[in-house]
Amino acid sequence: MLAKQQDRSQHSLFFSLESTLNHKHPLFILANKIDWEMFEREFSPLYCPDNGRPAKPIRLMVGLLILKHIRDLSDESVVEQWSENNYYQYFCGEQEFQPRVPCEASELVHFRHRIGKEGIELILRESIRINGKDSNDKDVYIDTTVQEKNITFPTDDKLAKKIIKRCWKIADRNSLDLRQSYRRILKDLSYDQRFRNHPRNKGKARKADKKVRTIAGRLVRDVERKLGTMVDGYRNELDLYKRVLAQKKKDKNKIYSLHEVDVQCISKGKEHKLYEFGNKVSITRTGSGVIVGALSFRNEFDGHTLDKAIEQVEKLTERKPRNGICDRGYRGRSKVRDTLIHIPKSFSKALSTYRKNKERKYFRKRAGIEPVIGHLKEDHRLSRNYYKGITGDEINVMLAAAGFNFKRMMNKWKSSFWLFLEKIIVFLNRQLHPIRDSIILQTI
Repeated sequence: MLAKQQDRSQHSLFFSLESTLNHKHPLFILANKIDWEMFEREFSPLYCPDNGRPAKPIRLMVGLLILKHIRDLSDESVVEQWSENNYYQYFCGEQEFQPRVPCEASELVHFRHRIGKEGIELILRESIRINGKDSNDKDVYIDTTVQEKNITFPTDDKLAKKIIKRCWKIADRNSLDLRQSYRRILKDLSYDQRFRNHPRNKGKARKADKKVRTIAGRLVRDVERKLGTMVDGYRNELDLYKRVLAQKKKDKNKIYSLHEVDVQCISKGKEHKLYEFGNKVSITRTGSGVIVGALSFRNEFDGHTLDKAIEQVEKLTERKPRNGICDRGYRGRSKVRDTLIHIPKSFSKALSTYRKNKERKYFRKRAGIEPVIGHLKEDHRLSRNYYKGITGDEINVMLAAAGFNFKRMMNKWKSSFWLFLEKIIVFLNRQLHPIRDSIILQTI
């Protein structure tokens, strides 16, 4: 049920956050810049108006999501820190300090599912609006990177052992009497799999790997037989196990994780990390440094992502970019919608010197998107995606981009305030310097 509107006009006679906090703090400024009414208006129809348990305030939930990706926190950490931080509470709409957690961490999961991809896109749009004129650049710079999923590095042996453990759990849950559990045999095989890189142990380790896969297949078939009429409740799970055990080295659309079946194996040509397991994302940035587009893909060719990337920029900024500057990974595209695509290549002799210098300037400036992607990964939770499924892939990249945009403006307000303070101090020093000299001379 939609939460009832609270009376915010009645403040405490002795204490209020607005009168206590520093009005120059970036979070305080950001709290008064964001259009919270827009979120109330857009998300209110997603709740039942008169039935069910009253929900948490929409501003609280949106504020927690924004703080999470600005500060690079987990759901549990942002909820815990909210109860300790006055600025967090003011940012989320509180007028007085609340010495309690605002909600359970799981409620953030339900809220993300409730608003979906469209709701997260509204948060990204608001972060672009906050940046003002910096987001109105006619030239955009586009690049792709990999958003890794929260899985271990996949190997056939790991997947087979996980299947075995899950079969044991199914058997325990349904009180099945398996023909053989293979626990003692698997322990002996694990000894044979150690030190596989030593020349004397390679053959023994390969045989042990094959034996583990054979045991996994036997357990899957045994569980399927013993379940009987209950097998329909585990049909999808057992089919997944069979598909994993049947896949070969060079098969397409392989499964790399049992709990994240949509993970892709992506190679971006990095020397230190040949393969990354997750999905591809496209980042679009203006020359001034505002992210105006963030989209999730599976493992498409870079050039095939341009249509949706430019479409999202037009939707979020309500402007058509004139030029899109990309790297050579986008080769084959010269124009998308009404946007001209510039890709580094050998200049023709017919090109004027002015145009050559213009193109060189574009490509040098395009390199500025690389550190932006680095900040997204290190500071705003893009390096490892903890959200589940394809929807989680789409949500995480947009929230990371929104967190980057909000943090950008917070840094500008912070730097502008301290620069202003520094100018005042320098001015006062200049004014007081002659007076100080005269006092020293009089004492001498």
